[in-house]
Formats: sequence, C-alpha cells, structure tokens
Amino acid sequence: MSKAHVSTNSPVVQYDNPKLAMWAFLGGEVVFFISLILLIVFTRMVNGNYEADFRSLLSIPLIAVNTFVLLTSSYFVVRSLDRLHGGEAHPKGMRNNLLVVVVLGIAFLGGQAWEWMGLFRDGLSMSSTYGSAFFTVTGIHGTHVLIGLVWAVFLLVGNARRSYTERDYLSVENFGLYWHFVDVVWIALFTIIYLI
Repeated sequence: MSKAHVSTNSPVVQYDNPKLAMWAFLGGEVVFFISLILLIVFTRMVNGNYEADFRSLLSIPLIAVNTFVLLTSSYFVVRSLDRLHGGEAHPKGMRNNLLVVVVLGIAFLGGQAWEWMGLFRDGLSMSSTYGSAFFTVTGIHGTHVLIGLVWAVFLLVGNARRSYTERDYLSVENFGLYWHFVDVVWIALFTIIYLI
C-alpha cells in the first residue's frame, strides 16, 4: 500500500510511489550513462593521442558557456518548485521560472548543435574513432535534454489548465529530479571530454 499525504483542506492526494519510480528510473539511467562514459574512457585508452587527434578540435570556451547555461537552468528549476512551497503557492511564479528553464534548455541544445556543425566542418564524422564515441554520448545526453524540455512544456500546459499547488506538485518535483540528473551527467561529460 502506498503511503499518501492527505490534507483535510483538499481532496488532492500526494502519492510517494511515483517519486520512488522516478528514483528507480534515475538509478537505471546512472548505469546507462556510466556505460557511455566508460565508452569514452576506453576509446581514449585504446587509441592514439586524444589531445592531438580530437580535443584540439573542441571549442572549450563555447561549451563552458553552454555548461553554465545548463547549470543556470537547474537554478530556475529549483525556483519553480520553491514557488509551490512555503505557505502560499504561486503557480504563476512556477510557470515563469519554468519558462526560463525551457529557454535555457533550448539555448543549450543550440550551443551543442553549433559545436557539432563546427566539428563536421572540421572533418570529424561518426565514422572516426573519437567522433563515433563523442557524437553518440553527447547526442544521447542532448536527447535527454530534449525530453526534459518536452516534459517542461507539458507541465506548463498542465499549469494553464489547473494550477499546481503546495499539495499537488509531484509532477514538478519529479521533473526537477530528472533535470538535475541530466545536469550532473553533463558536468561529468564536460569534465571527461573537454577538461581531462
């Protein structure tokens, strides 16, 4: 039987099972992304000079800015959920912060697309040793960002139909868990691919 938080002031019931399911899903995602990170690490270990053959092609300043954009979006995810806590809920404040998350997420994907186009112009392709690992891993991460953006849009549409409240916010909270996970994965990828 699932544990529920029930308010006597509202018929809305907040269940714990969806949050547990989200944590289980994220656990699987951790294993998946560790496998992808190991793909990059082993590719570097087995093949030639990573610095000369690949990293010299990367635009670290561009991706550093892109990383800052994604991390900033996480701050606005926290703010959006915070607007539903602490006494009086502010669904409009939640919506406005979530809109900023969407804009920043789109900016991140735009920066990633810009980097990819530059790498393609420089002759890097999916058929090259480092290119195949790089495009696979960053492409899968970008797909996760895109899924998060679609989720955020659904939350915005849901908020337009009925406002989330202090007692009814689990979908926003689960989105936050997912988005923060995607950010943490990017920090790991940025460190391993661009900095080390």
